[in-house]
Amino acid sequence: WRGERLDRLLDEDHAALVEGVVARLRRLEWEVAVEVSFSIWGERGSIDVLGYHAEEGALLVVEVKSVVPDSQATVHGLDRKARLGPEIATERGWRARSVSRLLVIGESSTSRRRIERLAATYDVACPDRGAVVRRWLRRPAGTMNGLMFLPFDSHGGPNQSPRGRERVRRPHPPRQRPHRAQNDGQDGA
Repeated sequence: WRGERLDRLLDEDHAALVEGVVARLRRLEWEVAVEVSFSIWGERGSIDVLGYHAEEGALLVVEVKSVVPDSQATVHGLDRKARLGPEIATERGWRARSVSRLLVIGESSTSRRRIERLAATYDVACPDRGAVVRRWLRRPAGTMNGLMFLPFDSHGGPNQSPRGRERVRRPHPPRQRPHRAQNDGQDGA
């Protein structure tokens, strides 16, 4: 892959995952903000998806990763954003009574292997999975620290994969030029 194409593909994957998270939260009647930037006590950054469930006073900080290149930075970043979450929520007029975290990772066998390789770390950082996360998103009572694998699906269809977006064509064999009769010096002169 050329660098620019890989960056664009990763950006498209990230955007598709964010779209999936936002659509899911909105269906469940969460207020949602995306790419929420902050600068608090010298700490700067942005939260991929910030959700607020007014009825429960639940704040949800969502970190979205299309791939998991650096687990330490991922877990650290999510923790930092959740710690700053209440102040960020207050700036939006949201009165958070609880702060929960959700790490959303693009579904792939590679991502699952990377998480499994560091299972103990992720079990501590994001112990809630599967049905527990889905149930909490429907009724966010208390706190939740979850991890969810989400298929790359930006159009709402079942498990559409972004792979294969770029058409690959087989190279054609070079054209053979018609054989020209060589001039043997007899051009009629």
